[in-house]
Amino acid sequence: MAKGTHEALPDERNKDVLVYINGEFFHRDEAKISVFDSGYLVGDGIWEGIRLHEGKFAFLDLHLDRLFQAAKTVDLNLGKSREELTNALYQTVQRNDMHTNVHVRLMVTRGNKKTPAQDPRLTISGPNIVIIAEHKLANPTVTETGISLFTSTVRRPPPQSLDAKLNCHSKLHEVIALIQALKAGADEALMLDIYGNVATCNATNFFIVVKGEVLTSTGQHCLNGITRRLVIELCKANTIPVAEKDFSLTDVYGADEAFVTGTFGSLTPVISVDGREIGDAKPGKLTKTLSGLYKAAVQSSTL
Repeated sequence: MAKGTHEALPDERNKDVLVYINGEFFHRDEAKISVFDSGYLVGDGIWEGIRLHEGKFAFLDLHLDRLFQAAKTVDLNLGKSREELTNALYQTVQRNDMHTNVHVRLMVTRGNKKTPAQDPRLTISGPNIVIIAEHKLANPTVTETGISLFTSTVRRPPPQSLDAKLNCHSKLHEVIALIQALKAGADEALMLDIYGNVATCNATNFFIVVKGEVLTSTGQHCLNGITRRLVIELCKANTIPVAEKDFSLTDVYGADEAFVTGTFGSLTPVISVDGREIGDAKPGKLTKTLSGLYKAAVQSSTL
């Protein structure tokens, strides 16, 4: 049975969470946005996924840096300062009596339009800001057993088309890639860039380990993931060889280890790609080492 890096253990408390919408709170069953919202109509919005660990948000400054950079890039006025957004995030988890093992989705769209169309000049409201906080603990079975990947025929767009560094609401190409992988019996999709180099997965960043060296893509065709960035920094800080470079599926199939990274799942081992076993088809030694280093970094960031 397929499993993914966003698979969480069931938690009954999520049935009654309160959702933040533009400064107000609504029960999840009553939380609504207009059908004229820019995000719903044309995917015109940006978002961040953030973890709450022991009462504090992990790497919050990095997430807000990325959010404000994306907003500037797409010329979206967030309508709030960093301090105000930070307060809204903490207000949301406090209203829900949340303390740890919480995943928060912060979403900002351009706002409501007066008619269904792309033109941003037709927006008649301020931005819509939604914060959804849920009790979410990653299923440990996924980390213990690893996941399988299938290489999708859907390529990552180049920066001049849709810059992958934008964590935006326009995710249909990634959804299609994942559907291909699921139909092929895999857990998630591996995606190539327009030149055939390995780029990323549909919702996570991809790494391989070859003879003790950690490799990931150049970053030109993948999200500038916070966890991805931290893994690279942890490698450098612990004298683990690491490189951001182009590599092909041939390199992947012959790799000793592979793993993916993301805010929710942290580091998740990859045990097979396109039916080829990676290493001994078990979570690798270096993957486990980096996972431990990352957990310590999360702890340090929330002290």
